[in-house]
Amino acid sequence: MSDSTRPSPRHKPVSLFVTCIVDMIYPHTGISVVEILDHLGIEVKFPMGQMCCGQVGFNSGFWEDAKEVAKRFLTAFADAEVIVAPSGSCTSMIRHYYTELFKDDPEWYDRATWAASITWEFTEYLVDGLGITDIGAALPPTKVAFHDACHGYRLMELKDQARTLASNIKGVEVTTLNGHDQCCGFGGLFAVKMPEISNAMLTDKVKNINGADADVIITGDASCLTQMNGGLSRQQSDKRVKHIADLLASGLKDKQKA
Repeated sequence: MSDSTRPSPRHKPVSLFVTCIVDMIYPHTGISVVEILDHLGIEVKFPMGQMCCGQVGFNSGFWEDAKEVAKRFLTAFADAEVIVAPSGSCTSMIRHYYTELFKDDPEWYDRATWAASITWEFTEYLVDGLGITDIGAALPPTKVAFHDACHGYRLMELKDQARTLASNIKGVEVTTLNGHDQCCGFGGLFAVKMPEISNAMLTDKVKNINGADADVIITGDASCLTQMNGGLSRQQSDKRVKHIADLLASGLKDKQKA
């Protein structure tokens, strides 16, 4: 479903799907999303019954288990007008694979189709959905480069949205990361099932990060962030990877201090 045929998300409250890894490991990233939306005057709701989108089970071939998880997700967000998630991979699961998951179940297929039509990745929501490219943030002189997470980049066409938002933070310069679209080696269960290959891919990514003319690397998926920061930490590198929502929110806070 193209953006032109999807319901407009303008002038509607946002139901935040915070995702599992943000909830468990990076709650500050979820808070950053709320702070940004609040700054823009957007009402944020948080369905308390939300849980995993079912991507892990789906990718592992356990489709029946994934269906049960997806049904709980669809039930939790049944009253949502717009769903926003700070994750290209989780958003792609809902947008691209829920209808595949329920293709033989008409009732849940219709609900999956509806959910897909109102679900947006965070930067996609701001730039493509609302037409917002500048949130009025400012930081001390900072060079940033981007790692394009696989699901967001290849399934969601996420690339320019986050770069546009970052480039409009006063004081920020966007530079290039070699291999920006090269997988970091996480890939969910891929890192567990094929650790040697995963580690080789991570080694390449860390090498590119260390060689980048950037103070910080930005991405839109917390799973990639975890993988890359783990590799950087083990090499005792000073470089780190940061979620785009945290960069934007820190820019709002720095501007308020100025």
